[in-house]
Amino acid sequence: MSATSEKFADLAVRMSSGAVMAVVGIAAVWAGGIWFMILLTVICAALVWELVRMLGGGPRRAITMGLIAAGSFLAVRFLPEGVGLPFVLAPALAGIGLLERNRTLYIVFSALIVIACYGLAVQRVDFGFQWMLWLALVVIATDVFGYFAGRLLGGPKFWPQVSPKKTWSGTAAGWIAAAVVGVFFMGPGVGVEIIGISIAISMASQMGDIAESAMKRKMGVKDSSALIPGHGGVFDRFDGMLGASVFLLLIEQLVDFPPVPL
Repeated sequence: MSATSEKFADLAVRMSSGAVMAVVGIAAVWAGGIWFMILLTVICAALVWELVRMLGGGPRRAITMGLIAAGSFLAVRFLPEGVGLPFVLAPALAGIGLLERNRTLYIVFSALIVIACYGLAVQRVDFGFQWMLWLALVVIATDVFGYFAGRLLGGPKFWPQVSPKKTWSGTAAGWIAAAVVGVFFMGPGVGVEIIGISIAISMASQMGDIAESAMKRKMGVKDSSALIPGHGGVFDRFDGMLGASVFLLLIEQLVDFPPVPL
């Protein structure tokens, strides 16, 4: 087998399962309402389940914490804002009592998971299908173009101690791809600032990816689980969206979104 073939040995499986995820995700985003909320609730529960398992928690505790996270997400989304706010940290505090080790990692990531899922719900409800699609495309383009550029171009490693396969060429390709997505979403009522926001979201998604890679390396695991053929677990596919969603919530508090022309 040639070196190039080895680099893309998992491509067929990744593309097949990726296509299924894309169809399910786009359908849920398009439908909105209860269907999108069901998807986010399942993702939230799966992410926390995988998180607990990666951090050494037993299967029963992982299921318990996943259900607590799903319930907390729904509470944050549907209760009045001030009433629902404590539920953002409810899974994190519950983990202090249920987990025997790696509590700090769990506290940070579980809180970010609930916030990220809440951010996606807000994005769909407040800004509609178009801007939820934009966010998804920025994250997907960052990942896909980074994957191909990194394997075809190679070059210096981005952070070899944390993620040995990531290169600067792949990282930069992700920024360029995000900028192109931003260009396509420019139009009447949408200013050029969307390009800069797209690049910033791309960077945030890469930070989410790196954060998960660092946690997996610390825990000595390759994938967050084996739920998705060719991709590993839900966390392995959602890590970029985790960073992007949390960062977008911050952006929307600081600047006009969608950005209006100057």
